[in-house]
Amino acid sequence: MAGLHPYDSLTPDAVLDALASVGVFGDGRLMGLSSYENRVYQVQLEEPVQGHGDVVAKFYRPDRWSDAAILEEHAFAEELAAAEVPAVAPLRIEGATLHHHGGFAFSISPRRGGRAPELDDEEVLEWIGRYLGRIHTVGSARPFEHRPMLDLASFGTASRDWLLTHQAIPLDVEAAWRGTCDAALQAVAHALGATSGHGYSPHFSLLRLHGDCHPGNILWVPDAGPHFVDLDDARTGPAVQDLWMLLSGERAQRQRQLGALLDGYEQVRDFDRAELALIEPLRTLRLVHYGAWLARRWDDPAFPAAFPWFGTSDYWKGQVQMLEEQLEAMAEPPLVA
Repeated sequence: MAGLHPYDSLTPDAVLDALASVGVFGDGRLMGLSSYENRVYQVQLEEPVQGHGDVVAKFYRPDRWSDAAILEEHAFAEELAAAEVPAVAPLRIEGATLHHHGGFAFSISPRRGGRAPELDDEEVLEWIGRYLGRIHTVGSARPFEHRPMLDLASFGTASRDWLLTHQAIPLDVEAAWRGTCDAALQAVAHALGATSGHGYSPHFSLLRLHGDCHPGNILWVPDAGPHFVDLDDARTGPAVQDLWMLLSGERAQRQRQLGALLDGYEQVRDFDRAELALIEPLRTLRLVHYGAWLARRWDDPAFPAAFPWFGTSDYWKGQVQMLEEQLEAMAEPPLVA
């Protein structure tokens, strides 16, 4: 039927049937977890699987990643777990981490509890920094082959071009947004030292990253510290990408937070201070990419319901203002630590 989104067919029965296809049997209790890109459910089981009485089933958005790219994410998570980094890796069931049923690719992972980390606590930040250093030590061991780079071309230029080509920006704002976005992306290109929008200056070292290391993807467990979840956006990029999203507030506060993170990080591995100049350019790329991400997903009924403010002239005027602020931020001296 016209207008249906693929996720419309992912009913509770379809979720349970998919799990049963690999010998994992839910008892009928499902709870949807916070995720817009994919569909993720906590599932209570009739019988424990590998010692787990409940699991998390993740159904990947169709046509976003290839199977090879998803398997690279899984392999990275398994490498981290083998190195005793508290990252949640999918369970191997019948020898596989990726399964298919009813037109969906899915994985099954152990459930991990926890709460949001207290990012005003310097001890917490130092602890997170140590584990980020360990993640990057594993990440530097080999490259991704199937997962893309976080760069100007994929996050910035492609996002801008998609929005303009699909006329996603109201006409009364489009010219202002285009001009400000172009100026911001030029500043990003200068900071990254990119050639034709691809990659980074050879002065920057690139490695496999978590890629989306914001506070919502870190579960804090008392006496055990951080657990890192959701490697769905794992990409290649500079180490600072996994640090800057943990910074907030005024410049002095962000500088203190950064210092605590690096105090922990540098107990494990070296950090190139030159990468601090990439924080605001990377923030700018995320801002442009986020608007395009919302627009690209608008046919998914979950998005209009969750983001009713998106797409209006006022929204895009706000984006112009934010890009102007980013131009100012990129012109300032970088944070120091």
